[in-house]
Amino acid sequence: MAMAVGPSEGDDDVISAINTTPLVDVMLVLLIIFLITIPVVTTSIPVTLPKERVDVRETKPENVIISVDTRGNIYWYDAKLPDVEALVTKLKLVSKMTPQPEVQIRGDLAARYEGVGKVLLACQRAGITKVAFITEPPPLGG
Repeated sequence: MAMAVGPSEGDDDVISAINTTPLVDVMLVLLIIFLITIPVVTTSIPVTLPKERVDVRETKPENVIISVDTRGNIYWYDAKLPDVEALVTKLKLVSKMTPQPEVQIRGDLAARYEGVGKVLLACQRAGITKVAFITEPPPLGG
């Protein structure tokens, strides 16, 4: 708050006025910031976005790990399977276990969806009820 003082020629009247220039400057800056950021926050198409939780999962020794490489080859742990029928045969044996272990699919990022789709179809045909995808967490800070 600033105070303007008049001439001191025996005049004891003090002239006081509020300097509103800084207030106006701050308000204009805030107005510009809000005008720029509001269109970025709101979108014109209403969509329901997926909710993703990051759960720490424990790897149990009874879990079955199936891998799909970039060429679509299917691996049971580290052993390459000749075809999808061999996978279905192995999965049928696993599906009869009590409790049924979880099948974890590790698909290469560059692999076509077809290879992973074949594994999912084999799990369905064998009666597997628990299927999970193994991913890597994104790098921290990026």
